[in-house]
Amino acid sequence: MLLCSTFVLSQQKVTGRIVDDNGENLSKVIVINMATDKKVYSDSEGIFSIDANSNDELRFVKEDFNRVSRKVLTNGTNLPLYITLRQIPRDVGEVKIVKKLTGDLETDSRIVAKVDKGEQVRDAVGLPQPVGKMREKPAEVKSVLLPILFGSLNVQGVYDLISGKARRQKRQYRYDDLQEHITWVRDRIDDEYFIKAGIPGDRISEFIQFSFLAKPQVRTYVKARNLSGVMLRLEETAPLFIERLKQNQK
Repeated sequence: MLLCSTFVLSQQKVTGRIVDDNGENLSKVIVINMATDKKVYSDSEGIFSIDANSNDELRFVKEDFNRVSRKVLTNGTNLPLYITLRQIPRDVGEVKIVKKLTGDLETDSRIVAKVDKGEQVRDAVGLPQPVGKMREKPAEVKSVLLPILFGSLNVQGVYDLISGKARRQKRQYRYDDLQEHITWVRDRIDDEYFIKAGIPGDRISEFIQFSFLAKPQVRTYVKARNLSGVMLRLEETAPLFIERLKQNQK
């Protein structure tokens, strides 16, 4: 009880205001205490208040803005914070990416969108787009057995189930999707970003796959083509993967 009381008493309220690079107040900025995982939002005037301990890191995140982090209550001081979030520039014209990102979230966490000219043409003329991937659908037990009750037999479906073809197709599709998602991440984040985080260069793909399993939300962001979300979650899984490597080396 004494330890709990000491911990509670050591916490302080950290307050501040969040603005954009024009000095305008920013509302609905997520303020995260990385030590406690506590989250609050800034109000309509950009003001926030959150509990923190000495040297806790606060992270400020808002869509379309570069993320900012601050250490708080250093040297025992508890002055109000004044946080400026800089908006990520967006080019409405043609975008050409001549090299991959550096991996520095402070400068280019979401400057990744390549202009798909084919998609622009389809949107302009209203051409229908294919839904999903053009794949042969694996036979399902339900779709094969149910027609039998009505006197119909799906010979090919029965063969696919018995021979194991349907099972092999599903396994292959899962593997293909996994490799596609790993490649999507690696194509957009430079290897140096992972290496600086402590990930060996020859284990980057393994780390990305580990992150998919440790935090399924990483893969959700990949499917949504949200690189900033991917990079934010990768930062959370990197310490877990590094610790795992250390244990395996013992």
